Amino acid sequence: MSTAPLILLAAGGTGGHLFPAEALADALMKRGLRVRLVTDSRALRYSGVFTRDMLDVVPSATVRGRSPWALARTGAMLAAGTAVALNLIRRNKPAAVIGFGGYPTLPPLIAARLAGVPSIIHDANAVMGRANRFLSGRVSAIATSLPGVLDRDPALAAKTTVTGTPMRPAILAASAVPYAAPDMTGPLRVLVVGGSQGARVMSDIVPHAIEKLEPALWHRLVLTQQVRDEDMARVSAIYDRLKINAELAPFFSDLPARLASNHLVISRSGAGTVAELGAIGRPSILVPLPGAIDQDQFANAGVLAAVNGAIRIVQSDFTPDRLASEISSLAAEPSRLAAMASGAHSIGKLDAAERLADLVMKVAGIG
Repeated sequence: MSTAPLILLAAGGTGGHLFPAEALADALMKRGLRVRLVTDSRALRYSGVFTRDMLDVVPSATVRGRSPWALARTGAMLAAGTAVALNLIRRNKPAAVIGFGGYPTLPPLIAARLAGVPSIIHDANAVMGRANRFLSGRVSAIATSLPGVLDRDPALAAKTTVTGTPMRPAILAASAVPYAAPDMTGPLRVLVVGGSQGARVMSDIVPHAIEKLEPALWHRLVLTQQVRDEDMARVSAIYDRLKINAELAPFFSDLPARLASNHLVISRSGAGTVAELGAIGRPSILVPLPGAIDQDQFANAGVLAAVNGAIRIVQSDFTPDRLASEISSLAAEPSRLAAMASGAHSIGKLDAAERLADLVMKVAGIG
């Protein structure tokens, strides 16, 4: 049985939460520490550094309604999860518990507080998420990807370290690929991704925007687009009719390499996407997910827009005409695309995993 200190990582079961946790786990294991992941059942779909025997599934729930019944059900589930997590902590005796956001992190981080175990939360957004906001006053330290997230709260700002978003190895490899602006007559490579909540609007708008481009640009386009299965036929029909060189799929397992190989990215602006665009240094057109209480994606996109790394378009303005106009303008100015790539790259932090690992070891009292 290894006597190396154990670090318990807690993350919601989506890529945006799990990928930074994986990157930190890799950095910690290289330093000789042990890691385990506490998560919800969704994470079982993911492969990576966390093998099945390194996973602990803890019951959790998201607040989905304000009715007394819904709140009581959520509270009961979180209480049950906290009891399971408390037992897990007492059995494994971790040196620290690190949370990466999402409601599945509440039980293990609350349990860490109850057990007196040092804890850290990491928030990748420009606006702190609700689960992390609830935990912020109950943890030993806070790590953020972006500066200024907690400047309005001096007590929280005092225990906050800006580390950046830990990047998985595939992103670090892609970041080594320099940006090469398109030639005025050569291929224009465009990548369109939407994530689980955003692919529908991309399927609704992008094909019709492409249709409005000058035919000369159709022949230059090399388009890669994430398209849901239910939208595939209608999207494919438009591109086939226009004879667009297009690759369509519901999911791309090699997305980091595809980000690096394209001239322009059209996407939602989740925290992970914005961090990866910065790390790799690629120009983008970002369409924040509307309706979010915290407007976190709007703020995330603003970080890249502020350094001229992205064009931010709110969804109500994301029309075929507007998108066609932006693509046409960028295609006519390769130097502008290169400047945007440089701007995006200026916010990238490639050593974020090591920075966060340093903070973990400090808080845990290791080394």
